[in-house]
Amino acid sequence: MSEKELLQVQRVIGNNVVMAQGGKNGTEYVLLGKGIGFAVKGAGVIEADDPRIEKRFRLEDREQWSQYERLMEDFDPKVMNITDQIIHYISESFPEKLNDKVYLALPSHIQFTVYRLRNGMDIINPFLQETKLCFPKEYEIASRAAEMISEAFHIHVPEDEVGFLTYHVYSAVSNVPVGQLVKASNLVNNLLEIIQKEKNIKFQQGSMSHVRLMLHLRYSLERLLQNTRIDNPFVNHIRFEYREEYLLASRLGKVMEEELGKKVPEEEICYIAMHLYRLYRTNI
Repeated sequence: MSEKELLQVQRVIGNNVVMAQGGKNGTEYVLLGKGIGFAVKGAGVIEADDPRIEKRFRLEDREQWSQYERLMEDFDPKVMNITDQIIHYISESFPEKLNDKVYLALPSHIQFTVYRLRNGMDIINPFLQETKLCFPKEYEIASRAAEMISEAFHIHVPEDEVGFLTYHVYSAVSNVPVGQLVKASNLVNNLLEIIQKEKNIKFQQGSMSHVRLMLHLRYSLERLLQNTRIDNPFVNHIRFEYREEYLLASRLGKVMEEELGKKVPEEEICYIAMHLYRLYRTNI
């Protein structure tokens, strides 16, 4: 009969959250489960296959963990409950394994959102339009999540907050951290500003040209964040035929590299140049 694996309880964070250590390499884990913290107080150990463990994942980033730890100590059990429901809803729409960090990031975000709304604090999302256009499926799920939060806590969740929830949904299914998504959204706005100043043009918000370019820039950033490369067989043609657009695209690429800390491939630069060429030949 094989010996059961035991996890050493390091710290009880709250009634539903425990830090533990186990395995040959002494791996650190975060254990989530209803009432699990209360159950193991004073016990010192917990079996790895204990049915009270609903979620278990490795604690690989201690710096990130510290960002959540204070909030988790005071988690409202209702927050954990509604988070479980939302994550289950996400997993039904995206059957692939979700990013483990959603089990910490989402309840932390919901807890803070509920606090802000209960205390009359405004939630303003400057990236709402872009978010709705770039992540339509995730936005739809986030809208339902907002309804669930509204019903559970008897508050009104505004559309701006739905946009922020969309980031958490997308992060859960793409493994791109929420912080990077916010950074990318801000970077898209900066790139659009550079284009307007460089060409002395003014975008009509919501126009076809504005939306199309915004989406193409966003897709470029997403490929960079996910280390995905595109094939562009027209690189040489674009360099010489669209010289002006290529120079501006190269400048935008430098800004992207500085902000994201990632090299922008030549294929991506030419992809942006091609869309700039199309932009200048349409009504802005």
